[in-house]
Amino acid sequence: MKEIIINITSREIRVAMLEDGDLVDFLVEREHTRRLVGDVYLGRVNAILPGIQAAFVDIGYEKAGFLHGSDLAGSLDKFQEFDMVETPRRRGHRSQKGDRANIPPIEKVLQKGQEVLVQVTKEAIGTKGPRLSSQISLPGRFVVYLPGVNYLGVSRKIESRQERSRLKNLIARKKPANSAIIARTACVGVDAKQIQADIDYLDKLWQDLKQESENVEAPKLIHEEVELLIGMVRDVMTDNVDRILIDNEREHKKLIKYLKTFSPNLASRVKMYRDKTPIFDKFRIEREIEKTLDRKIWLKKGGYITIDPTEALVAVDVNTGRFVGKKDQEETIFETNMLAAREIPRQLRLRDIGGIIVIDFIDMEKDANKRKVLAELRHYLRKDKSRSKAFAISDLGLVEISRKRVRPSLLHFYSDECPYCKGTGKVLSYDSLANKIEQWIRRVGTRTRERRIQLRVNSSLALFLEEERRGIFDIMERQYRLKIELQDDPRLHREDFKVVSLSSFRDLVQELS
Repeated sequence: MKEIIINITSREIRVAMLEDGDLVDFLVEREHTRRLVGDVYLGRVNAILPGIQAAFVDIGYEKAGFLHGSDLAGSLDKFQEFDMVETPRRRGHRSQKGDRANIPPIEKVLQKGQEVLVQVTKEAIGTKGPRLSSQISLPGRFVVYLPGVNYLGVSRKIESRQERSRLKNLIARKKPANSAIIARTACVGVDAKQIQADIDYLDKLWQDLKQESENVEAPKLIHEEVELLIGMVRDVMTDNVDRILIDNEREHKKLIKYLKTFSPNLASRVKMYRDKTPIFDKFRIEREIEKTLDRKIWLKKGGYITIDPTEALVAVDVNTGRFVGKKDQEETIFETNMLAAREIPRQLRLRDIGGIIVIDFIDMEKDANKRKVLAELRHYLRKDKSRSKAFAISDLGLVEISRKRVRPSLLHFYSDECPYCKGTGKVLSYDSLANKIEQWIRRVGTRTRERRIQLRVNSSLALFLEEERRGIFDIMERQYRLKIELQDDPRLHREDFKVVSLSSFRDLVQELS
């Protein structure tokens, strides 16, 4: 059973997808963090960088957007999940995936100060601005519309040959000139009239936003992607979704109105939640969301996985933990790896982890077991709506996964970098700090003529120095003829300290650095 549970407050919208009672997908949007993906802007080129074949485009956002040469109009690499079919006018001219030779130098296509119509394809992440494309794509309920290119395609998730053939023939007849139409998974079993209405709506939308872009000055928002709820229903609401429960009357009516227009047969599945118990508590979702911030995830039978994000990739480690098995060691390891192969794709979806993921499965001796674990991992990855690919197990027993990243992960959305450890998860030990301070006192003793100094440290470190290192300070006082005054300062970070001259109040650490 597949359900969508929606919780709405004055500050945020949260959407949870359940499969047989298990949380498998989670989306959240806050009032001040509206999604940009899908928005169309008339931007102005700020800078062109031939060395990396990219341009920075001002779209009125706090950070300039990044437009790579491969994202110039005409490149369909981002639609790899669809099978493309060339129309006769373009036959023989289609670029192959990853073929950079067919991309013209960006400095010959764009000029600084030029206005260009672009669409956001990836949210700003960290210090990077939003990723842009000049190939506009407008998603509808049943199809995706791409102006300026001449292709037709069908989602690879539609497996029936007969249905694929029907959709290809239908789109070939209905497709507007100089455009690409891609049939989405929701097209399955839908009659030609509904698909035609979707195509007509998107074609008119394109004509309207194109006309508007010709009458405004950059930077300017031309088309705003639909809000989270409508976008979610448009993208995931299919016949296999049994019901949608929502706890907000106004948004409930809005969803019903949308579905009655585009999918009347699904409108009856949207229900208003009226129980006094908070909706996410009722379905035990709140605790599951909290778990998505945990580093360690326990598996059935006592094994566990750990997830550690880094700047370049996300490392996932698999461990047997408390699971000791019943038979031999190979069987215990195999069972743990199989459980992990099912849980890891769920965690990637839940946490919205993208980029490069490296999984360190427990080493297995039998090649047959390795193949089964990899097949299980790939099977569960196919349930993910974000494009992903799992590569073969390496000689070191590692599996690499690439997963399309569109927005920051849930961890980045829900948390800030720790101001104390600066995101490292570690701070220097008291012994290390004490040794560091002793080195500085020796520098002061040998390189200056100071006779009275004050050592200012964090309160907890001051207590450690007083109890554990007072004898060392007494020795240094006699050796360098220094008077050392220890002063605790709770405002200081645990790793920060100051050595101050009591005669001139100079910061001796800064002076001697």
